Amino acid sequence: MSLKVNENILNSVKLKRKREFRRPSALLSAVPLAVLVGLLALVIRCFGADAISGGSQVALLSAASVCVIIAVFFCGCDWRRLEDAILDNIHTSASSIVILLLIGAIAGTWMVSGVVPTMICYGLKVLHPSVFLVATCAICAMVSIITGSSWTTIATIGVALMGIGRAQGFCDGWIAGAIISGAYFGDKVSMLSDTTVLASSTVKVPIFTHIRYMMYTTVPSFVIALTVFAVAGFVYSPSEVQIAEVTDALRSTFRINGWLMLIPLLTGILIVRKLPALVTLFVSCVMACIALVVFQPHILAEIAGAEHLDFISGFKGVMMSCYGPTAVDTGSPELDGLVSTRGMAGMLNTIWLVVCAMCFGGVMTGSGMLASITDIFLRCVRRVGSVVASTVGAGIFFNVCTADQYISIILTGNLFRDLYRKNGLEARLLSRSVEDSATVCSVLIPWNSCGMTQATVLGVSTFTYLPYCIFNLVSPLMSVAVSAVGYKIVRTVCPSTAQQ
Repeated sequence: MSLKVNENILNSVKLKRKREFRRPSALLSAVPLAVLVGLLALVIRCFGADAISGGSQVALLSAASVCVIIAVFFCGCDWRRLEDAILDNIHTSASSIVILLLIGAIAGTWMVSGVVPTMICYGLKVLHPSVFLVATCAICAMVSIITGSSWTTIATIGVALMGIGRAQGFCDGWIAGAIISGAYFGDKVSMLSDTTVLASSTVKVPIFTHIRYMMYTTVPSFVIALTVFAVAGFVYSPSEVQIAEVTDALRSTFRINGWLMLIPLLTGILIVRKLPALVTLFVSCVMACIALVVFQPHILAEIAGAEHLDFISGFKGVMMSCYGPTAVDTGSPELDGLVSTRGMAGMLNTIWLVVCAMCFGGVMTGSGMLASITDIFLRCVRRVGSVVASTVGAGIFFNVCTADQYISIILTGNLFRDLYRKNGLEARLLSRSVEDSATVCSVLIPWNSCGMTQATVLGVSTFTYLPYCIFNLVSPLMSVAVSAVGYKIVRTVCPSTAQQ
């Protein structure tokens, strides 16, 4: 009898706590975000490019702790609610973590097997420095349209183009900016892109309708980016680098062979056939490991630290090229840095950061603080231009808070869906505005999963390449500008009628 009484008391207490939970105000909700921004500013100032090695992670967890304290002690939020939100966030990023590991393995195996050095040698012959930046942007755009993946494009052809640009003397920011601009343009307009499908399906717009409508903002933004890169290629004066010496050093270290180009070709075919990303990346890694054994046995022995290559040392070298850092002696310190790799181990800091970012985004969502802050965007809505501007602002804001572009796309689309309908605006305008902000700006946020990944893969910090990602910077501005002039914007019903 007493046990039943105690259970009733506990249940009543739990119900009382649930009833007492109130959503925090926008001002109170901004406190964890302010703490995060302040801590990240200090971390970046203290550690610079090494901020991802631990400082940023601690900053995210500290800000998440502040959010939990406010939610639990000041708003009566139940811990279970916050914990479930964290787990849901981490669950959405689980596949991305495995993809990151495979990308690290590909970065290592493609380099030491000679795939990337071969692409660099051929690229140095074809790409003249004056057209390198604009050609890089266009090449990445075409590859990304075909594959539908900015991540895969950057991790494969992007890495090779990064090496070519460095050999020609371009600064890292310009090279990475051209690569990212092209890759995200292709990702955005490809029907194979998961973000394009997600944005259109979230607001229930047919994918081809969504892609066609995006052209009004995407194509002008890409033309501006190409123009900037074309001008920069002619104006920018790379430092004097003996391209012939770089090519000779690569050829003396690696066995450059045209057959190695089959690996990126077959990888592209697998992607076009819409195989799962995990399967495609794994097969690509296996092919590179086979090429390492066949074409670069001397490199394999050097990695394994063996004088003569046998089965055990070969197995050890293949494993090390996948998971660990590798260093190949080319006789040139600059070139040694180019061909050195970090494998899966090089992705661990990024994965650590992703998990911490998911924790922060989870508690902000579960506590209701994210919803309180987003209400501010809804109050700013007056005309078509302000509706789109609020959507773009929300997409960027969610990228900052949740650190994940997929969550940002879903939250922004769901938040503004009814608002667009009530104002007589087409759903395709919403899906386009979401893509112009949540998709392309994710790579500009250092602690966002996209920003972390591309900075790690290219070996260039987010703040270094950010000013040069012309397409990503222009897209949200173009979206607001086009909506402000009312070009190709059709109202489905009269706003005054919808509000009655």
